[in-house]
Amino acid sequence: MRTFSPRYIVAGLLLCLGSLSPLPANAAGEAELGDLLVKMIQAGRTVMAKHQVEINNPDLVDKGFTPEIFEKEITQKYLEIAKYDLSQPQKSPQDKLVHALLQAGKDVVSDHQGAINRTGIAYKNFIPAVWARKTGEKFEKATGVRLKLTSANYRYQGNKPDDFETEVLKLFEDKEYPKGKGYSRTMMQDGKPVLRMVVPEYAGKACLSCHGEPKGQRDISGSGKEGWVEGSLAGAISLTMSLK
Repeated sequence: MRTFSPRYIVAGLLLCLGSLSPLPANAAGEAELGDLLVKMIQAGRTVMAKHQVEINNPDLVDKGFTPEIFEKEITQKYLEIAKYDLSQPQKSPQDKLVHALLQAGKDVVSDHQGAINRTGIAYKNFIPAVWARKTGEKFEKATGVRLKLTSANYRYQGNKPDDFETEVLKLFEDKEYPKGKGYSRTMMQDGKPVLRMVVPEYAGKACLSCHGEPKGQRDISGSGKEGWVEGSLAGAISLTMSLK
């Protein structure tokens, strides 16, 4: 049976906002699982970014970016960043949720095959952020676990930060807060205990063609650039999971 390493806890996702004390024992397992789910979104976004050039090539008929290719590449990337082998049999409820997220991501790639392989237009509106949003929506519908992208500079209305996410995004902007460290809190939501987890995302080189300088210039999608530089806080991946 697969066991989760304590290093997920050490990664900084087990602090409460108010008291700086460890999460309750009943939330520790969910925090480990939450970290795995967030890393899946990160791995999928990396794979999507790798294929943007061919996806947006208006002359290429078959882009070669199928659900099967996506699964192969995300499996490799996920093993690298999460130390979790998706090729192994599912043996636990945690495994089932991880694989449900993988399936949601594959389904999104499958749903967009028509757009991906369409010729005559460049920008297909199938970018890493869109993949992550649609994957999160499918996953929440199937499991009840919410995964979303959020940012103070959101473009899509559904990515608008709620009060908790706004508080944590401000914390990430604090120069004294350790860069790259996520934040978690257990809280009551709709009368039920939940784990809220927010993990920062920073602008990489691949982000800057649409989100870099000069600020306000229109990018390929027609939106105004944010003026980020490499390493700028771009936003976060936010997770909400019920505690049993």
